[in-house]
Amino acid sequence: MAAKDSVRPHRWLSAAVLSLALATGTPGLAQVRQAADLGLSYTELLQKIQQNQVAEIAINRQQQTARVRLKDRPPNEPPLEVQLFEQNPELLRQIRQAKVKLTVVDQPNNQAVMGLLANILLGLVLLLLLIALLRRLSNAPGGPGQALSFGQSRARFQVAANTGVKFDDVAGIEEAKEELQEVVTFLKYPDRFTAIGARIPRGVLLVGPPGTGKTLLAKAIAGEAGVPFLSMSGSEFVELFVGVGASRVRDLFRKAKEQAPCIIFIDEIDAVGRQRGAGIGGGNDEREQTLNQLLTEMDGFEGNTGVIVIAATNRPDVLDGALLRPGRFDRQVMVDLPTFQGRLGILRVHARDKKLAPEVSLETVARRTPGFSGAALANLLNEAAILTARRRKEAMTPLEVEDAIDRVTIGLTLNPLMDSKKKRLIAYHEIGHALLIALLPDTDPLNKVTIIPRSGGIGGFSQQVFNEERVDSGLYTRSWMYHQIIATLGGRAAEVEVFGESEVTIGASNDLQVITELAREMVTRYGMSELGLVSLEEATEWWQRPNYSDELANKVDHLVRTMTQKAYQEARRLLRTHRPLMDQLVERLLEQETIEGEEFYALLRDYENQTLPVG
Repeated sequence: MAAKDSVRPHRWLSAAVLSLALATGTPGLAQVRQAADLGLSYTELLQKIQQNQVAEIAINRQQQTARVRLKDRPPNEPPLEVQLFEQNPELLRQIRQAKVKLTVVDQPNNQAVMGLLANILLGLVLLLLLIALLRRLSNAPGGPGQALSFGQSRARFQVAANTGVKFDDVAGIEEAKEELQEVVTFLKYPDRFTAIGARIPRGVLLVGPPGTGKTLLAKAIAGEAGVPFLSMSGSEFVELFVGVGASRVRDLFRKAKEQAPCIIFIDEIDAVGRQRGAGIGGGNDEREQTLNQLLTEMDGFEGNTGVIVIAATNRPDVLDGALLRPGRFDRQVMVDLPTFQGRLGILRVHARDKKLAPEVSLETVARRTPGFSGAALANLLNEAAILTARRRKEAMTPLEVEDAIDRVTIGLTLNPLMDSKKKRLIAYHEIGHALLIALLPDTDPLNKVTIIPRSGGIGGFSQQVFNEERVDSGLYTRSWMYHQIIATLGGRAAEVEVFGESEVTIGASNDLQVITELAREMVTRYGMSELGLVSLEEATEWWQRPNYSDELANKVDHLVRTMTQKAYQEARRLLRTHRPLMDQLVERLLEQETIEGEEFYALLRDYENQTLPVG
């Protein structure tokens, strides 16, 4: 129906134009045709009068025409028409001299009447078009018809059955689910707690990195409890006009009270819950008034029985202290990045609607993706499905999953390099990394090494499989960190050992940034250097000064350079010692362009069996 209504104004306009043409154009056309068939010119009329051939003349002063009857024409024939001028003195003089019967008529001008009717019709058409336009605008979101509703809440309301999410659909955050089970029990059986004097918590704050499932978890709580779910983003409260945000908060809680028991979910609450008075001139008045109203609604004079506010943020450090105190957000639940078991559960959830080949192991994928959030894992399987469809396969194989991991973490695959000096140099650079990763005792194992370029200027890479326990716990030893610096410098060391100092490229620029930051943290934060057991805080802003002297800063710089230089010399020594093995690996990499980790370690074992051990 909406499509038909939008066409109607155009139909009205077409009909009006057609009517206008029929009203104004047709009479004029008839007059021209009649004048062409039954007309005389002004000169011919004067000649006819002089020749005494005119019997009667009727002049219409309104139309400035003359109807002429000739003597030699039958009486039943229509008179001839002559177009006159505004002033016709010669004609009148000739008529008086010839004593021709003259009649002057004042017939109303139909053309003027038709013009007036056409103007009225055109005005009606424009009025109808304007009415149709205003009606469409009033029905549109934010249109004039809604000008007085800007203070109303824009919360999206869902009844219990429409959330479509249960705790079984949320994986990887088991600790958070267990802590929120009590909230579900509060909503389903409130009398069980109020009977012994327990108070239902007012609010629950979900804190965690982006993509860990905070919004999904809030929907699962509503789905498990079977209560309505009102969701709104923190940025939707704040508007240009002061007081609009506070009005929307009041309207939101009014709707929630009508639907109680229910859940209010506020996503990205840091947009409205930042610390008050933090900005220049006291901060944004609109945001602070909105926050004040939210604080009042959560713990004010009126009780919100059965209404639980669940908020999500990834920046709890910027929230106002009054928002975090007990009585408002009584609980803070950490929704952290999933562990191995969590990632495995998330992959199983998102693999339900995916066609996987039998050889695809979700356990292997989970071990290959430490640090991935739930959203990143969902995107990973989606990218693998897209690659499978593009390659016209019926099910995802380990190759598509592996390519999807590389695409998400590193970038798109580009065309392989042609045989050239650049390709050989990149091969030595990447083999330098990979060989040191395999030789050093305290490093994470190698997953693959490749010289297939990627988007973003990446000519190749050596990839490790990081230890799950180390990543989850965050406990890194001094040996691991120092060996990581040595392996990271393997690319520059290989370039110098093979091509010389003059042929060194800029390919190690990112490696130098990584090892410099890691060495500085070992010196200034972790007490893993000759500087001793001290922690030196760096200045975070340009106007701040560090909390240590310039002399100590010079010593820190010296220790960082000494540590990285020592690691660089160790990398060169190891590669120089194993130069024949490095050359063999480079030739294999140039031939295959990619060497998987298992094949790489097999080549190392074959080499060790063929040669004497080298210390």
